[in-house]
Amino acid sequence: MLAVAALAGIESLLSAKVADGMADGEPHDPDRELAGQGLANVAVSFVGGMPATGAIARTAVNVRAGARTRAATVVHGLVLAAVVFALAPLLSRVPLAALAGVLLVTAVRMVNLETVRRIVRSTRGDAVLLVATAGATVAFDLVVAVGVGVALASLLALRSVAGTTTFEREELGTDGIDATLEHALLAEHIVAYRLDGALFFGAAQRFLLEMTEVVDVEVVILRLGGLRVLDSTGAQALADLVAVLEGRGITVLLASVRPEHRRMIERVGVLAALAHENHVLPTIREALSHARRHHVRNGTAVAPT
Repeated sequence: MLAVAALAGIESLLSAKVADGMADGEPHDPDRELAGQGLANVAVSFVGGMPATGAIARTAVNVRAGARTRAATVVHGLVLAAVVFALAPLLSRVPLAALAGVLLVTAVRMVNLETVRRIVRSTRGDAVLLVATAGATVAFDLVVAVGVGVALASLLALRSVAGTTTFEREELGTDGIDATLEHALLAEHIVAYRLDGALFFGAAQRFLLEMTEVVDVEVVILRLGGLRVLDSTGAQALADLVAVLEGRGITVLLASVRPEHRRMIERVGVLAALAHENHVLPTIREALSHARRHHVRNGTAVAPT
């Protein structure tokens, strides 16, 4: 039942979106559309009626005929009622081939070739999505096509988000740290990495593979302030990375952790994998200072004067 309701809502919003593209009026309000449809379907269930959704074919015909207001829907309903009660025996004699021809003409008029050309030329992903949805519509039906299109679009969106995730060695000079200090930090085997974008299941494995290749380093600073999305899989990958680096004798410091992410990384064991609870610093400067003090305490360098 939930799946049917979800598909009905998607089809109705798709119909409204098509109408927006065909007409020059104000765009529809999705919340109002779904609320009205839901109330109507609840009400019709009390009198034994069938639930209804917005239909792309009838919507397109309505707009092409010049409909601009809600009065068109009322007139459409009244005409259908009159046809059902008064003309049903007569219309039953209309050949199905004639009705099929009408539907084919309606379908062809719904296609905007210029829009199709723009979509195909935009990106390969959009072109694949268009072809897959159109093919599913012809091979199966609109409900299946909507499901295929939404699923494929979700996968493409996840791939796009994963592609925006970056984890690179940070150029410290961008924070006002002079080049001399940066060279000194590198000489002391201290490096900082900035994580941007989204660290989630779609990017976690790549993150682990790239970061575990860090060599010739004593202290690694992970700057997490640029992370917009962090899910449990990404947090677990972060915990695994910290455990691997700490196991190799590399001290890991976390800098600029967002408050909304701190609870997540604490729950999955990131903080427990750190060598010390004080290895979570609020800013990159404090993390660098802590890293240098740690380096000095290990006796591998002379404290700066």
